[in-house]
Amino acid sequence: MFEPESPEMLANVLEKHGYLADEGLATACFLALRMGRPLFLEGEAGVGKTELAKTLATVLDAPLIRLQCYEGLDAAQALYDWDFPRQLLHLKAAEAAGVHDAERLEGELYDRRYLIARPLLRALETWPSVLLVDEVDRADDEFEAFLLEVLSDFQISIPELGTVRAERPPVVVITSNRTREVHDALKRRCLYHWLEHPSFEREVAILRKRLPECGETLAAQVARATARLREADLVKPPGIAETLDWTEALLTLGARDLDPALAAASLGALLKYREDQETVLRNGLLDDVRPA
Repeated sequence: MFEPESPEMLANVLEKHGYLADEGLATACFLALRMGRPLFLEGEAGVGKTELAKTLATVLDAPLIRLQCYEGLDAAQALYDWDFPRQLLHLKAAEAAGVHDAERLEGELYDRRYLIARPLLRALETWPSVLLVDEVDRADDEFEAFLLEVLSDFQISIPELGTVRAERPPVVVITSNRTREVHDALKRRCLYHWLEHPSFEREVAILRKRLPECGETLAAQVARATARLREADLVKPPGIAETLDWTEALLTLGARDLDPALAAASLGALLKYREDQETVLRNGLLDDVRPA
């Protein structure tokens, strides 16, 4: 597995794979790799938290194992489950063959081959791997406590099979959009970094890096317009992902400059709430967009 010698080296490698990390993020990521600690990324939606985990997996040449959190997520859905249909088929086949030894049947039913590994178990059994626990703030407090226990020891107990322990812990990236506060106990287990929206210069660089066909003029105009919208009172201010979508839509429409009519016509690629689109158009937030 690739082991960067410095934050600068890691930032350069990430950039080669299309992700531009600033000094703070590159340092936090480097320390997480070197210290074997989970990296907790917090920030508004669309600032590049999930994309970092994906790019990191590419850089490390490791599979990305993603656990998407949601309300009601429990340990069984994150750890493992038993393949009941296959167990039932095995039981019927054994009965048809005249096997009536209950103890033997039970041992065969709870064999490793009938175990369905969910993301957390797969990550413990796979090295190298990058475990992405995405949007942990959407999960319940009970799951958060369970996750803390798993990340503290990197092992789980399966009553029918015993303890499964990671020989080497996976690289762990946890993200939160801060829809609620995550408990301090989980954050203490991790290295923490808050992701801001990129600066104007960095956003222009991201657009040029990810969309090479985008010229300097259009990239600058899009970045300037997006920064203005982020300061407006919107339900969902646009993130980097939306900026890239908007730029790609503009390029698809043949744009070389960002004029107001084209900006308004393609607004659905940038703003995903009707109220936000109405706010922008009603207040003329794009009316003074002019070619540089």
